Amino acid sequence: MTRFGAVREYPVDLAVVSIGAILAYVIVTSFQAGSTLRLLATFPLALFLPGYALISVLFPATDRTARQATSRAIETRPRGIDLVERLGLSFALSLTIIPIVAIVLPFTQWGFTTASTAATLALLTVVLAQTGVVRRLRTPTEDRFIVSPIASLARLRGDENAAITASSVVLVLAIGLAAGALIIGFLVPMSTGGFTELALYGESDDGELVAGGIESEIEPGDAVPMTVSVDNQEGEETTYTLVVQEQRLEDGTVVERTQLDVFETTLADNTTETSELSVTPTAADGEDVRISVLLFHGEPPAEPTNENAAEDTYTWVTAEESDDE
Repeated sequence: MTRFGAVREYPVDLAVVSIGAILAYVIVTSFQAGSTLRLLATFPLALFLPGYALISVLFPATDRTARQATSRAIETRPRGIDLVERLGLSFALSLTIIPIVAIVLPFTQWGFTTASTAATLALLTVVLAQTGVVRRLRTPTEDRFIVSPIASLARLRGDENAAITASSVVLVLAIGLAAGALIIGFLVPMSTGGFTELALYGESDDGELVAGGIESEIEPGDAVPMTVSVDNQEGEETTYTLVVQEQRLEDGTVVERTQLDVFETTLADNTTETSELSVTPTAADGEDVRISVLLFHGEPPAEPTNENAAEDTYTWVTAEESDDE
C-alpha cells in the first residue's frame, strides 16, 4: 500500500476524534471557568471522545447481518458492532475512564487540576485513537468498520434486527441524557465561582511546614513565627488583603481586637503563595489570646472581623513568664 493509499484509508472518524480532543484541551485550558465555550468543550472531552477511541481499539470491525454471519463456516458470530452501538458504549466507557483518571492524577507531580485532567483525557484519546487506526487498517476491508450513518438508519427500516437497532438508539439517548445531567451537575456549581484556601503553618525542627505546629506558649513580649498560605482557585487573578489580629475573648465573644499586621498580595489563578510572619502579641503574663488571620478580596472593611472575612484561620497563644532566672 502506498503512502497516498494509506492516507485515503485513514479512518475519518478517528481523525475527527483526535483533532477534537486536542481542540477541546486548548479551549478548556485557555478560557476561564464559567465560560460557555469551555463548558461545551468539556462535554465531548469528558463524556464521549475517550470512550469512542477505546471502542475503536476493542472493535475494529463492523457487525454483520445474520446472513453474512452464517455464510462463513468458521465464523459463527459477528466480530464487531455498528455505529449506534459504538455511540452508546462510548458514553459508558468514558464514564468509566473519568474516575480512573481522577484517582490516579492526585498521586502524580501534576496533581488533580483542570489543566492536568484535560491534558490526560486528550492525550489518552489521541493515543487510543491512533491505536484504533492501526487495528482497523489491519482488519480485512470487507469486515472493517466504516462510518456510515445512512446504512445504520436503513437498518431501522428494513433489517430483521430493526427492533434491536431501535433499542440501541434508545440506549444511546438514555446514556447521553444521563451523562449530560451528571456533567452539568458537576460543572455548573464550579462555573459559578471558584474558591480560595487559607492555611496557617508552623515550622518543625527540620524546617518543614507543619499544620498546627505554631508555638502556643511564649514569654510576654516575644514574637511568634508562623507561615500563612493562600491558594487561589478563583478562576482569575485575584488581589487579597490579609489582616492579622490579636483577639481577647470572653465566653466565646471577642471583646478586644488589636491589629498586629496587614499586607496585600496578588495571585494568578491556580497558584499558591506562602508568607512568613513574625507577630508579637501584647498579651500580659498568664493571658490567653487568639491570633486570627483574616483574608479579604481587595480592600478590607473598616472593622475587619472573622464574620465578614472571606476566609479566616487562627491559633491560640498563652503568655507565661519563664521560671528560669
